[in-house]
This record gives sequence, C-alpha cells and structure tokens, in this order.
Amino acid sequence: MKSLGLILSYLSGSQRRRNTRLVVTLCLVLVALVAAFSVIFHVLMAREGRDHSWATGVYWTFTTMSTLGFGDITFESDAGRVFSVIVLVSGALFILVLLPFVFIQFVFMPWVAWRDANRAPRRVAPGTADHLVLVGDGPLVEALIQRANHAGVDYVLVGSATPDLLTRHDEGYQVMIGDPDSPDTYRAAAVERAALVVATHPDTTNTNVVFTVREISESVPILATASSDEAVDILRLAGSNEVIQLSASLGRAMAERVLGHDGAPHVIGRLGDLRIAEATALHPDLVGRRLRETAVRELANVNIVGTWDRGTYIPAHPDLVIGDDAVLILAGDTAQLAAYDAAFSSGTRTSSPVVVIGGGRVGRAAADRLRAGGFPYRVVEKRPERVRDDERWVQGDAADLDVLHDAGILEASAVLITTHDDDVNVYLTIYCRQLRADLQVISRAIHDRNVATLHRAGADAVLSAASLGAAKAWNSLGLDTTLLLTEGLEAFRRPVPPALAGRTIAESNVRPDTGCTIVAIGRGDDVTVNPMPDTVLDPASDIVVIADPAARERFALRYPSSDRPTRRYRLLRHEPQPVDA
Repeated sequence: MKSLGLILSYLSGSQRRRNTRLVVTLCLVLVALVAAFSVIFHVLMAREGRDHSWATGVYWTFTTMSTLGFGDITFESDAGRVFSVIVLVSGALFILVLLPFVFIQFVFMPWVAWRDANRAPRRVAPGTADHLVLVGDGPLVEALIQRANHAGVDYVLVGSATPDLLTRHDEGYQVMIGDPDSPDTYRAAAVERAALVVATHPDTTNTNVVFTVREISESVPILATASSDEAVDILRLAGSNEVIQLSASLGRAMAERVLGHDGAPHVIGRLGDLRIAEATALHPDLVGRRLRETAVRELANVNIVGTWDRGTYIPAHPDLVIGDDAVLILAGDTAQLAAYDAAFSSGTRTSSPVVVIGGGRVGRAAADRLRAGGFPYRVVEKRPERVRDDERWVQGDAADLDVLHDAGILEASAVLITTHDDDVNVYLTIYCRQLRADLQVISRAIHDRNVATLHRAGADAVLSAASLGAAKAWNSLGLDTTLLLTEGLEAFRRPVPPALAGRTIAESNVRPDTGCTIVAIGRGDDVTVNPMPDTVLDPASDIVVIADPAARERFALRYPSSDRPTRRYRLLRHEPQPVDA
C-alpha cells in the first residue's frame, strides 16, 4: 500500500502526467503495429498456401520485431521476406531504440529524481520549537551545525533538492527540502517558533530570504551575512536583526592579533567589560620567573590565563615558567590592562611594518584596522586590478622573495596571510617561517581541517571567518555568550554550575581540575573582572571562563549545566572597535 501511495503521488504532477501520456501513446502505437503486422502475416502466409492461428501471427511479429528470430516460421516468397525485413527494422527502431529512450527519459529518470528529492522531509516534525533555521551553505553553516550538535540544539538545514543537500541528508544532517524564496518553506520549517534564522547565501538571495521570513514572523531573530557595505543597510531594511560581514570581521580580528613586540597588552577580544589581551613577555620581572613569583596580580590585578607556543595553548599554573618572548594571554578590564602596561611594557613602540599578504576583502579590512591603530604596514597583492595607488601596496607574487623584500619582510614585526586558499596559506606560512624564525605569523584558514596544519607550518595564530561568524550567531541565541580568541581558544559565559555554587574560586579547583580559568563573574549587567580567589560563587550568577576545546569538554563533563538558562542577550548592531595602540 505504501508503494501504491508513492506511485499515485508521483503520477499526480502535471509534467509527469504529460510524460505518462506520451509513453502510453507510444505503447498504443506499438499495439497497432503488432496488430497490423499480424494481419499482413496472415495474408502473405495464405498466399503461400499456409494457415496459422492469430496467436501464431502475434508470436511471429514479436519475435521478429525484437530481433530474436527463432526461425521456426519463415516466408518462402520474396514479398514475405521483404515484409520480414520491414518488421525487423521497424521493431529494432521502435522496441530497441525509441521506446526504451522515451521510457528512460520521461518515466524512469523523472521517477529517480522525484524519489531522491522526496527522500528528505519537506517539513519539520510537529511541535518543533527553539531550533535553528539555516538557509545556505559553506563553512559557517558547518561550524553552526557542529555547535548545535555539541550543545544538543535542534536545527534544520533548508534548501532546494540539490544533490549536495540530499547527500547531507543521507549523511545524517537535519535537512528540509524547500525553495528558499517561498513563504510555504518557512511555514513548513516552523520559523515562527525558531530561536534564530541564519542566511548565508549571496547578498541578493539573503535579502529575499530575510524579506520572505519577515512575511511569516515579525519577531523571529534573523542573522544574515553580507559581502558588501551596501548590502548591510539593505539587509537591515529587509528585516535582518544582525548582519555580519565575515571577511571584514576576519580582517579586523587578524589585525588585532599583531603584538608589536613592545610588551604592551593588545586587546584581541571583548566580552562586556572584560578584555582579553596578548602581550610579549619582555620585562625582567617576568622573563625566566615562575608565575607564582611575578607581581602581576598585585600590581595590576590582571589574570595571566596562559601562554601561546606556536598555536599551542598552555594553561597557566603557579609553576609555569615564563620564557623569553613568551606570548601571555591576559584577562582584565580597561583599567587593569592599563596598569599592566605601565608596569611591564617597554614603553617603546616598534616602527617595524606589518606585511599583509593578499589584497582581497580580508586583507583590505586588516590594512584599514592596522592604519586605524597606527601600525605601519605593506600589502602584497598578485592581481594588478586590486592594487591601490598607494605606496603601501606592492604588486607581485608573495612566493617571490624579491617581492617580499620590497614589502619589508626582513624588517617586519608580523605577517598576515589572508588569501582564500588554504593550500596557498600553508605554503606561504612555511615560507615566511623559514625566512624569519622570530616573525609573528598570523594565518587565515578556510576549512577547520587545516587549522592544525597551519599551526604545524609555523603560524602563531590561525583564524577563520566561519568560526568568528559561528560565535556571533551562537551568541545571538542567548544560550551562552562566546568570544572566539583564536582557533582552539574561547571565552564563554555560562551559569554557575550547581556543583560550584557556594564555594570560593580557590576551593573550586576549576583550573587544576579542568584547565579552564574563571576570569569574571557576572550578575545581570554587573560584571566583576578577575575576582579574588576568596570570592564565593553565587548560584544566581554567571561565570566567564577561558578554555580550549579539551578543557571546555572536561568542564562540561565535570560540572553539568544548571536548569537556569544563561542570560539571553539581544541582537545588537555590530560596532567595529579600534585596534589598541
């Protein structure tokens, strides 16, 4: 009965009905030919003085038309043999060529395509709510799906019945088939009950998606990506709550990672009043000392969260020895970081340029942020049409040593590798690292699978637009708030776990037990940055924790979440922040 229902559903389409009529017509023509040939067979056999039954005539006609030709019944006259040839040729053309082609083209292939298109659902399960509706494709969507799977949040990936989307359904993705520009699609996706809609198509398509979703629901939060500055305003007018320019955000984030080698803290992320910064260890009161022997906490109340070693995060502990030119990860508010700057920086701003390889959207955004922060820079771009009429731009291939010399690679303090090809980025990372062992190398990753490779190639930091965008989108859900510091290190806010409620930070042993560091405590809009070790963890408060993925997993397993949801944050317009000088 199920198969019968599928067949009836398949035949209900207007195009399929036309195809079926064509096949039926050809079958009727075949029946007419068989009947005519059978009659002629009897007439010619009678002229030869032989008599056969009608069943024999039909039998001879089919065996001849199908080219089987058993040879048990043959004509003796020339007219009969000519007729046999006509039946043979017409049968070969009709039964072996025309009819199979029509059947495959107009019946079998449409049936296969229809079956494939309908193996994925066209609506979400009844009662689905608080889910993600993802409209688009690419690394950002993949990153969001990974986060949703890890957090146990429902999602549905909406799109047309393309082979790629159907393959994802077969691989276990939560897929729903529907036209992205149809209101019925979003009704079927229960968009009015969704927690967030994310659109990652090109700008014009995203505008249509946002406008269509707003036809169904005026309240559902919508986040869209944009490639151009003009599209940001248009998408907001269409109804998007948040618009992310992934390339521009990535370029700014990469520029913020430039240290300057002056020992001053350089902010790489913000979470409310909390600032996460990096600083090279140059001061004699830091270099060669154990963390317990430094006076950082006493002089500035800044928390040293850990250190970087060529992409490897080393959590801080009392016996951690600070090496020469170690990159310290600091947590504090603006005043605390200023106190650290006064106590431990050299006070001498480096004049060495920063080399930006790649003059695309990411490279241009990085250059603009470096200029705003007062950093000298040079941009290397291979394509002449992208090169600006500016002395700070160098046209040529970055793989050419002469081009890099013209850009000042030998005097540079850092290099930003921003091309849109992971293979090229790995190649250039290895090349720059071989040229300068002391150079700060910040690389871009398109795919998460290449992050570890770029670190092995010599990158000090690796960033991707997908991870930055996923963090922004995830924060919009309000389940927690996350700040991506670099690939493999995040700061996140979550409720105080029941197992820690009522205990002091020192008693909790969160850092030695999990590798995570509590850097702030928040209650509503009030945030205490770097609370003292004797601070009691209030069950009604949130904690802000810095951790790598392994430490975050240990934290989640050791301290299950409370039933109280993390404070929900409104979607706010993204305001770019200047590079800290």
